[in-house]
Amino acid sequence: MILGGTGVLGRAMAWRLIKAGWAVDVTGRDRDRMPKGLTAAGARFITSERREPAALAGAIGAGADLLVDAVCFTETDARQLLPHLPDVSSAVMLSSKAVYIDSAGNHVNSDVAPRFDTAVTESNPTMEPGAGDYDSPEGYGANKVAAERALLDSGHPVTVIRASKVHGEGASRPREWMFVKRILDGRPAVFLAGAGKGGDHTTAAVNTAALVERVAAVPGARVLNSADPDAPNAQGIARTIAEYLGHEWDEVLLDSSAPAGLGDHPWNFRPPLVLSTAASLELGYEPVGCYAETIPHQIDWLISAAASNAVPGQGDPFFNHYLNYELEEGYLRRK
Repeated sequence: MILGGTGVLGRAMAWRLIKAGWAVDVTGRDRDRMPKGLTAAGARFITSERREPAALAGAIGAGADLLVDAVCFTETDARQLLPHLPDVSSAVMLSSKAVYIDSAGNHVNSDVAPRFDTAVTESNPTMEPGAGDYDSPEGYGANKVAAERALLDSGHPVTVIRASKVHGEGASRPREWMFVKRILDGRPAVFLAGAGKGGDHTTAAVNTAALVERVAAVPGARVLNSADPDAPNAQGIARTIAEYLGHEWDEVLLDSSAPAGLGDHPWNFRPPLVLSTAASLELGYEPVGCYAETIPHQIDWLISAAASNAVPGQGDPFFNHYLNYELEEGYLRRK
């Protein structure tokens, strides 16, 4: 049972489990978001509102061998799940590395970027648990921590998985689109702030799916990081995508003298933010592949979506910012 399973991580987990012989139920509010291929492969979609207790109980029914909650954002969400956990052999809550703080108390959604000089382990300090708006920069991580603690303190075998920058088919905001779009537009150059050395550990959805399958086999109350076995910086990401699509461009590696906003990208943490996955590996988890081996699936999906004018997030200011060609051309004219 995957609650809220039509997104990037839910899809990857459903495919992984179906191929391994599981019977998979996926819940969601919109049947149209359920990939037809998953349905054809045997996954069952259940229209259900995660935060409606009666609907949640109806979806879970008599229980599950594996229950994955992909839409648990608050302590209230977590506590709604508690009555059903006695009938679940292994449970997973999908959390985020956004809960981690550095020595100054900064996190990835802070006004001041965090600084992690070493790989972040599961024992790294987190934000204090909180409530309020979980969709706000300060509220997201605090609410996730509160939800984590409610589940981990329940006495049931719940594994909290903290993923980093997730990529894969079905992403609602596929960050790599900023490079794919440039290539489709035939842009001759890619601009990278900080000389492209910034990094924010990538996480293939298929790698998280492999970790979930392993957790199903060895239930337990624990926290595990999920990230790719390598941690490419922005320059490496751009090069990987360009190479896959057979595109050549000039790399404009910018320094601190560049105009504000020029060359911005979603992975711009310096030093790079890297998660330790040692605990996951010690559990017996085997990654599907590194970034270059797993990103082609998302690229192919984006190319196909672009052909039908259906790329997620089109018109989102998030992408407008990273695709500001006028700013780049103005900079080149001044040079």
